[in-house]
Amino acid sequence: MAEATPSGSGGPIHVSPPPPDGILTVSGGVGGITVQLEELDVGAGKLDRLAARLASIEAELSGTWQELGSYQNQPRSTGTAALIAVGEARDALLRVRLELQRISSQVRSCRRDYDIAESAAHTQWMLGLSDPDVELQKHVDFWRTGFLNGDAMEMLVANAVTNLPLLKSLVEGINPALRPGAVTARQQERVPIDLDSTPAGLLERVRLVEERGSGYIEVIEVDNRGAKAYVVVVPGTQVHDEDNGTNPFDLAGIADALGSSSRQVNAGVLQALRAAGARPGADVVAVGYSQGGIHAMNLAADREFLKEYDMKYVLTAGSPISRITPPPDVSTLHLEHRTDWVPGSDGVANRDARNQVTVTVTNDLYVRGGEKAGLGPGHNLGGYQEAARLVAASKDPSLMQSTAVLGGVLGAGGAATATRFSLAKPPPPVLPRERRDPSSGRPQPGAR
Repeated sequence: MAEATPSGSGGPIHVSPPPPDGILTVSGGVGGITVQLEELDVGAGKLDRLAARLASIEAELSGTWQELGSYQNQPRSTGTAALIAVGEARDALLRVRLELQRISSQVRSCRRDYDIAESAAHTQWMLGLSDPDVELQKHVDFWRTGFLNGDAMEMLVANAVTNLPLLKSLVEGINPALRPGAVTARQQERVPIDLDSTPAGLLERVRLVEERGSGYIEVIEVDNRGAKAYVVVVPGTQVHDEDNGTNPFDLAGIADALGSSSRQVNAGVLQALRAAGARPGADVVAVGYSQGGIHAMNLAADREFLKEYDMKYVLTAGSPISRITPPPDVSTLHLEHRTDWVPGSDGVANRDARNQVTVTVTNDLYVRGGEKAGLGPGHNLGGYQEAARLVAASKDPSLMQSTAVLGGVLGAGGAATATRFSLAKPPPPVLPRERRDPSSGRPQPGAR
């Protein structure tokens, strides 16, 4: 938080991130550095305006003091005393004005010093350098888990991911058959549920959807004091040979998410919301794990989606979403683990913004010999559910405000209706294989 020494002491004013909350490190939100700087800028402006008003009054007092000069030889009670009183008042105003200007200058110096430090940190990052403690933690986490941690992955990837849309367009331009087809949503079942509307409860819906099968999403209808709100639940990456390339959440789904802003999946989600009965203008909460979190954030930034529905909140877990900027009126909460390389795979850290809160879990994780760790112990949905429970219990102001927004949209949970949809895309084209003579290995004329 913004800190200052007592007035008149001459000490500096500086901002600092919120203190760790147990194993949670929080950035962004109402307690984040960006908001602190915004508030300091507003405060400096108010101080400048007040100092200007005092300068005006000071000038008037100076004029009055000069006018009273002709009365200084009059009896003290009518002349000299009045002259002295006006002079002392002017001097007192001068001292107050100078103090206000000094504080305002310190506030602006704080902002300037922070910008310089950020610029230096960015230059250091561009050169592939990092703080010694961060560098040591990279090596320790790799030794414990066998995986790069989030900081190491950000440094490795850097801005390379920004070339993905260009590469995707280039490949599809060379071979139009590789362009993904439109995603369609087919309703499968509609069931009553008892919804836990906390962040941990919403991540439990992700787990249940992933258990349901490949390509499934869920649209949950919630009645919050007579107003209908909807939760869109999107799974993580699913790789199954039996899908034959028709699952929108396969590896190609990552390219759609990062390279095409989830254009195909967003279209399928819109179909599902309409089929679930969501009317235009309805409030929507999007929840996603891993790849699903990218799609959820892309929904919040999709102009076509926002023309039809009012996205209020996005919850992601283990998702690389730093290059997606939601509108200021959309609140977002992002759960990451220090040892999870996936959130760092977009090359930069998440924004520190009033409407965007990032929680990094910092407890140490290990992978023992023979243990199956998947994408790493940090990229575990169960671990993120536990982190979400800690978020709900936290007294950190940014987390309290973020979860309050979620509660305002969904209420206390309880009876709700879940409609599950299977999303599918056309199978990729079968590339022709050239038939060759088994003896010579030469192509057989006319046979492909």
